[in-house]
Parts: sequence; C-alpha cells; structure tokens
Amino acid sequence: MTLKTYQSLNEFKPSKKTIVTLGTFDGVHLGHNAILDKICTIAKQENLESVLLTFFPHPRLIISNDSEIKMLNTMAEKAMLLEQKGIQNFIIHPFDKLFSELSPREFVEQVLIKQLNIQKIIIGYDHKFGKNRAANIIDLIAFGKEFDFEVEEIPAKQVDEVSVSSTKIRDSLLEGKVSLANEYLGYAYMLSGIVVKGNQLGRTIGFPTANIEIPESYKLIPKYGVYLVTAIVNKKAVFGMMNIGIKPTLGGNLLSIEVHLLHFSEDIYGQKIQVNVIERLREEQKFESFEALKLQLEVDKTFALQYFENWNS
Repeated sequence: MTLKTYQSLNEFKPSKKTIVTLGTFDGVHLGHNAILDKICTIAKQENLESVLLTFFPHPRLIISNDSEIKMLNTMAEKAMLLEQKGIQNFIIHPFDKLFSELSPREFVEQVLIKQLNIQKIIIGYDHKFGKNRAANIIDLIAFGKEFDFEVEEIPAKQVDEVSVSSTKIRDSLLEGKVSLANEYLGYAYMLSGIVVKGNQLGRTIGFPTANIEIPESYKLIPKYGVYLVTAIVNKKAVFGMMNIGIKPTLGGNLLSIEVHLLHFSEDIYGQKIQVNVIERLREEQKFESFEALKLQLEVDKTFALQYFENWNS
C-alpha cells in the first residue's frame, strides 16, 4: 500500500473515519512494530484510514530550546519505513509556538475531530497534550466520551521498551556498535544524502570516493571510523567502504562522510544516495604518509571483498 505524506494537517482531507497515533516514532524500530501492526490491522478490520501524526521540528526544540536533539531518521527515511509497515497516511505538521499554545480542548476539537476525522486513537499511557502539556490520557478518554471517539492506551511496558530501544540504538551508534544498533532497528542504519564533489585526493591513491552531504543537521551520525556498507545507487545495491571523520592524514578538521564503492565507476555527482551501514571495521587513523594510508585502505578493501563474498552467499 502506498503511503501518502502530508507536510501539514491542512493538506490532509480524509475520505472516511481514521485511526490515529501520535509520536516521533524515531527509528521506526522493532519496538514500534506492535503499535504499527495494531493500527494497520484495526484500519483493515473497521474500514478506517490509518494515520501517523508527527511534528517537525521536534517539540523539544521549540518548548525547551534543546538544539542537541539528534534523530535516527530523516523524515524521508521515516516515510519509507512507515510505508513498508503498511501505514496509509503520514502527516508531518509544523510545530511552532502558536501550535504549542492550543489548549487540550482546542487540540481535540481542531486537530483530532475537525482535521483528522478521528474514530480511534492509540496512544501511550504517558502522553501529554495541549498547552504546557496540561492534559493526559485520562483527559483524552474523557474527551473521547464527549466527542464519540475511542481511546486505546499503549501499556507502560510497551512504551518503556520503545523508549529504551531508541536510547540503546543511539548509544550503540555513537559508540560505533553499528551491528548492535541494527539488531534493535531490525534493518541496517541508513544515511541518505547527495553526492557532492570533494577534494578528489582519493582518486590519486586509487580509492575514489563519493562524498555524501546530508542536509538534515538533526540526523545522528555514527562514531568516526571506517565502515562496511551497501549503497543504493540508481535503485541498485553496491558494496562499499565508508569513512566518517575528519581525514586527519589529509590535515582535515571538518566532518566528512565518504564512500568508496567496490566494482563501481559510474559518475553519480548530484545524485541522491542511500548508504546502509553494515559493520564497523576500525577507528579513523592518522597515518604518517599517503602511502601508509593507501596500504591500510588496500587491507580494508581485501577484508571488505571477503566479507561481502561471504555475506552474499
């Protein structure tokens, strides 16, 4: 089923009653499956449209000015994952000061009733809504009785498991434990961006790289180091090695993400690329010379070729 993505509540015009959940759903990981499966199942059983409503920027950026928030998915990545889960509608509503001032009743009347045409909402036991997060699930149940919609509470254990999983994924990636993060995610962590021109020094030592620019500053970048990856280029999977870091051997001091694609020579400048991070090979190192760097890259490449030969069999 094709997912429809909307950039505000005003764009969404439901053709029938909806089943809704609200939240960040960062990572769309294994912990989220039970909630998403339930929404999709009920939507089919009761002939409802399934809706996931999220907000951007993250409410904490607006309410508490927490600029350090890093997310596991860009919105485009999240939409792709939600489509795979079977969600029909993904609404990314701008979160601003004005929206944060809605009272609980205004939120229910204007958002849930008027714009979402809600029949049922599935929400966490700890969910707060309305100005100053003044209302909770007890209030929502009361509104449901008043306005004739159902409220189903996600149990505390399940909500906590989702939260713990997201934290474990972030911590694992920041520690370079990408294979562990992938276990929690249920898929390989992805980095999506545009291939831009770099200094092209890699070509001079036989290791041309695609420099990936990720425009979303909120996207979490794994720990510096060398990784084994698969890249989706022109809808084809290509094996490769990726360096995340500052290229200390070349005297760099700015973060770069560079992918050397194995058995690949096409010009892909300006193209969008998705890099799936499979395994971490080693720390980023400063070598004494270009020659020493080249020798290490040859070792890395030999390992990568053997790894993917076994991985593919």
